[in-house]
Amino acid sequence: MSLADYLAKNYLTADSKPEKKTKKRKRKDGPQSGLIIADDDALGWGAKAADADEDDAPVNVSATSAEFRKTKKNNWQTIGTPAPSSTDQAAADAIIASAAAETSARDIADEEAPTVDDTGMKMESGAYAGLQTADQVTAQLKRKQAEERKRFLMDGAEHSGQGKETIYRDASGRIINVAMKRAEARKKAEEEAAKAAAQIEAQKGDVQRAERERKKEALKVAKYMTVARYEDDVEMNEEMKERERWNDPAAQFLTKKKMGRSVTGKPLYTGAFTPNRYGIRPGHRWDGVDRGNGFEKEYFAARNRRRDLKELDYAWQMDG
Repeated sequence: MSLADYLAKNYLTADSKPEKKTKKRKRKDGPQSGLIIADDDALGWGAKAADADEDDAPVNVSATSAEFRKTKKNNWQTIGTPAPSSTDQAAADAIIASAAAETSARDIADEEAPTVDDTGMKMESGAYAGLQTADQVTAQLKRKQAEERKRFLMDGAEHSGQGKETIYRDASGRIINVAMKRAEARKKAEEEAAKAAAQIEAQKGDVQRAERERKKEALKVAKYMTVARYEDDVEMNEEMKERERWNDPAAQFLTKKKMGRSVTGKPLYTGAFTPNRYGIRPGHRWDGVDRGNGFEKEYFAARNRRRDLKELDYAWQMDG
């Protein structure tokens, strides 16, 4: 017997027929293929090693993975804090987180703050007298400021004076009534304005004031007048007749003459007088003596001479 036949008879087993491979189905577990060498001198270590390998080997989840793929239910599990469902929830979480951070920072600052000895004499600034470090004095001043701020907020606007009117006092300490002072200043300004207007009015003459009043009355009457005025308008004709002109040749034919009164209502001089460029008649107390410097006479003479020369020049041109 050869060595190969001996090994095949005592140590080898026949190979089983291999199964066909399928695409969807998993191959069934069968006996191991190939040669199996059984050592008589193994002394039982092989079984223990196989058991150890089975403990350390990964778990086969082929059957469960197929069921996991077929199911429609979400089997994922959330680990930790779930995400907020809306923006409001996120904002609320952010506010809570910031408040917690501020609280922790305040606690850390209080722990790191230097210890203040409250047994000594306290000064007006809030710090205690005696030998201290700069950090201790700073902490005492900050605590004094915090206490004052808290007391100010607790008192409210009633004690702080917010929204109240300012109280003014004079040199002697008496309270000044602001409303009364404002009324007096307003009254004084009105009186000064009225006085300035009166001075401007006084510089004007009586005729100008009467003319202004007459124009006001004319505007009031014009509201009820027609737009067009013709030559048969009675009021316009009467107004034109009452207007006096020193060189009007037909003035003596008027049967109805106005009495010798000025615009202001004062009587006028009814006799003859030298005309002037403003057309002002002398008063009824004039004695007939011309006390001027002769300028009005020279003015009318020069105007008449210029008009005469113009007429003569026109006449010579027509004759030529």
